Amino acid sequence: MERPTSVNAAAAAFETAPLAEIDNLRIAFRGHDGTLAEAVRGVSLTLDKGERLGIVGESGSGKSLTGRALLGLLPGAAQMSASTLRFDGADLLALSARKRRQLCGQQMGMILQDPKYSLNPVMTVAQQMREAFALHAPKTGRRAMREKIVDALAAVHIRNPERVADAYPHELSGGMGQRVMIAMMVSSGPRLLVADEPTSALDVLVAQQVLAILDETIARHDTGLILISHDLPLVMSFCDRVVVMVAGRVVETCVARDLLHAQHPYTRGLLAANPPLANPPDELPVLARDPAWLADPHDSAHGAPR
Repeated sequence: MERPTSVNAAAAAFETAPLAEIDNLRIAFRGHDGTLAEAVRGVSLTLDKGERLGIVGESGSGKSLTGRALLGLLPGAAQMSASTLRFDGADLLALSARKRRQLCGQQMGMILQDPKYSLNPVMTVAQQMREAFALHAPKTGRRAMREKIVDALAAVHIRNPERVADAYPHELSGGMGQRVMIAMMVSSGPRLLVADEPTSALDVLVAQQVLAILDETIARHDTGLILISHDLPLVMSFCDRVVVMVAGRVVETCVARDLLHAQHPYTRGLLAANPPLANPPDELPVLARDPAWLADPHDSAHGAPR
């Protein structure tokens, strides 16, 4: 028997609902003189299931803070507000701190840009991974936990996972440390993964290997990925859509493959600052900044998210 139309419509709406949704996100910090400075100003974006969304922009544009807001990992001094902050249908603004931690440990994860500063230097890889895994499998025995750690390291193509598990972070290369970080974050099969400059500290070959591992993870778990990066060619080749941010707000959103044809002058300036190796220009153009880019997106239509 066919289900009622209303039930079918509800099921279809659930299937098409975004995995993550942000509307009018604002993050501010109070300065030493007591004034409030907004670092993120009215950001709105969505992420679909299995989608790869790139966020690009210069340092200080609010990219990392936007990703951290979804996971509830903002600094203690941050003052945040939003009209909507939702993950897989759950209202993150209404969840308790304990529920947010559970989501962050099991269904949402974040890969930071430099494992030297993300891994504890006085703990072995196995000790750190055991601490992370125990959050969502607290009753796992010692032997089963060891097997899980080794399997997670093997899944990110570490050749000798037993040896790496007993190593300290300083004994690992940058690429190996980044693989350990990925193994810690993706072992639980997260629905949402925020990767904050995951390849910035790596050489080109190792960076491609790390991206291939992320690609496998997305395909295996239908994970939605937010990739924060300064590398425009990487984002164009790896992501589905791109969000361009400047001064804490979104100025343009487009399909990744169409980024070369972006219209906003700030995006055009970013592209011009990344000249081709073949026939490069004699000198790099200087980005002419328009004060209108700093306008609040809810007060002006100029450069508002599309």
